[in-house]
Amino acid sequence: MSTTAVARTHVRNIGISAHIDSGKTTLTERILFYTGRIARIHDVRGKDGVGAKMDSMELERERGITIQSAATYCDWKDHAINLIDTPGHVDFTIEVERALRSLDGAILVLCSVGGVQSQSVTVDRQMRRYKVPAIAFVNKCDRAGANPLGVCEQLREQLGHNSVMIQHPIGLEGNHEGIVDLITLEAHVFKGENGETIETGPVPDELKEICETQRAKLLEALADLDDDIAELYLEGEEVPLPKIYAALRAATIARKITPVCLGSAYKNKAVQPVLDAVLHFLPSPMDRTYKALDPKDESIVHELACDPDKPLVMLAFKLEDGQYGQLTYCRVYRGTLNKGDFIHNTANRKKVKVGRLIQMHSDEMHDIDKAVAGDIVALFGVDCASGDTFTDGTEPLTMTSMHVPEAVVTLAIEPKKKNMLNNFSKALNRFGKEDPTFKVSFDEESSQTIIGGMGELHLEVYIERMKREYNVEVEVGAPQVAYREAITQKAEFDYTHKKQTGGSGQYGRVCGYVEPMNLEEMEEGEPFEFSSEITGGSIPKEYIPACEKGFRAATEEGQLIGHPVVGVRVVINDGKSHAVDSSDRAFMAAARFAFREVYRKAKPVILEPIMKVEVEGPEEFSGAILGSLNKRRGMISGNNSKGNDVIVTANVPLAEMFGYSNDLRSSTQGKAGFTMEFAHYAPVPHSVQEELVKEAEAKKAAK
Repeated sequence: MSTTAVARTHVRNIGISAHIDSGKTTLTERILFYTGRIARIHDVRGKDGVGAKMDSMELERERGITIQSAATYCDWKDHAINLIDTPGHVDFTIEVERALRSLDGAILVLCSVGGVQSQSVTVDRQMRRYKVPAIAFVNKCDRAGANPLGVCEQLREQLGHNSVMIQHPIGLEGNHEGIVDLITLEAHVFKGENGETIETGPVPDELKEICETQRAKLLEALADLDDDIAELYLEGEEVPLPKIYAALRAATIARKITPVCLGSAYKNKAVQPVLDAVLHFLPSPMDRTYKALDPKDESIVHELACDPDKPLVMLAFKLEDGQYGQLTYCRVYRGTLNKGDFIHNTANRKKVKVGRLIQMHSDEMHDIDKAVAGDIVALFGVDCASGDTFTDGTEPLTMTSMHVPEAVVTLAIEPKKKNMLNNFSKALNRFGKEDPTFKVSFDEESSQTIIGGMGELHLEVYIERMKREYNVEVEVGAPQVAYREAITQKAEFDYTHKKQTGGSGQYGRVCGYVEPMNLEEMEEGEPFEFSSEITGGSIPKEYIPACEKGFRAATEEGQLIGHPVVGVRVVINDGKSHAVDSSDRAFMAAARFAFREVYRKAKPVILEPIMKVEVEGPEEFSGAILGSLNKRRGMISGNNSKGNDVIVTANVPLAEMFGYSNDLRSSTQGKAGFTMEFAHYAPVPHSVQEELVKEAEAKKAAK
């Protein structure tokens, strides 16, 4: 059943997101099995060598991780579900970002032993950014040390969710058999080879008391948000089931409550109730409105409702280069799209014909004739970039932009053989178009191609893909850290640019000051701010934008080590112009030289990316783990025990983390693992700054 064949209220667009190795892809595989989309279950690291359906890339199956988000669709109880399985590894965070940007709801998967982990925090932040309602699924309840109720508390304490259990476990660890539905107070036990046989009955006697207590907590949480339920609950009357479902749905969609389910996807326990919870509590496209902007004036915001009869608005949220050409994944927010229609790209104003319209089932393509508001589809042969908006041309609109994190690691690469150059540039063009966090640049001074990304694994995967998909082997330079420069104090400037070359010359004077922005301000928004306090026309209005351009250009390369300058606020408050010699060019030059002159007075420093590192391993190696982080300039922020394991969190400079996986493996007999993600920028120690400046000067002298 295509999603176009069902009412929009019976459509769910959901993503599955979590910390790495929490069981997202395993859960997706079970969902596809129970909804009849696949005939057999294959595991992520399956012994049959097939691998999970949603890990269609050979590299994903080899490494046992999800690298690209994969889309599919399925049906459950007369509802159509569009589902996107996203990567858990922070290096591929853009895949999660763009999936959540285009979805209506999400399942946040948590490990019943690991609980809220570092990437859970990142995923939660992304959900908040796009206001995506979620239900939580506490997975791996069959594992030793499983504690789903404890994970529900962690959601509340660590992520600030109003989390409520809507299920209670029947047995845990090796005895995990099923769940009690706390809304209906029915017990569900999952039997059969693949958990497809569900035995429903009364709550076991030994669980009655705890389930009554947990149900009371659920009703209390709803009573705080719903007056009708509060009245019934306080008077000791039974709250009707339809009222509970309606109130819980409304609270979930408003992100005021997070319902918590539990089970074991790998052991085929309690996945079907998660699907029921998706239908009951997550929004349909009709339940959400989306913001679109006027491309000519982005301060004008339009609210888009999911209406198939209004003019088309559609977002290209992901690109993939397949064997038949570019595949463009799109979310239709409004209107109807038919095969053969002409659509307009708001970004480049090009008009293109929709030749082929498809629904994706991982790497399989199923042709369809029509897509309507609320659908997620893919187009072939449409030239565009990730994040472009398409309309039918009647109403030019652009969807709000997606947050794209800055690259933190760069590598210099070049093909091993000259005859590989053509394929090398094809690969770089494709990857840069597909992935906004994969940056490609050319260093004129060293004549090297530089690639940048979110981490070593991110770049490793692209280098491996070049080899496999384009038959290009590359020479790789040492990883480079994406340092930044910043100023630390306010300083004033007064610079006059005067140049006479015969005929009209150049003249422009700019006065004002620079001051540092705080780091939070810098990381949340634009890392450069410009404002004009010019009064009385000392600099004519038409030259103010040229001044901003000049200052902005000057921040692209700092004077300490040549890296971009961030966190700078520039204010101009005076200046002078000449009736003949002043021009945009003159004021741009004046601003550029003014910044260079004032920069040293503002006491510049070098900033380095600090990573949040989480190391997990047996308790016997806690000393080795702490020592390995301390010697890398790590600041320990947490040291907790979970069962027989220890989890150490620390903030460590990225420059010190290269090669850490080998060191950790050797010091813990291969029994510890770690994850890391970008946390913030911070000034480097004075001794390190001196060293970096010396290196930069030596490189300059050598050239």
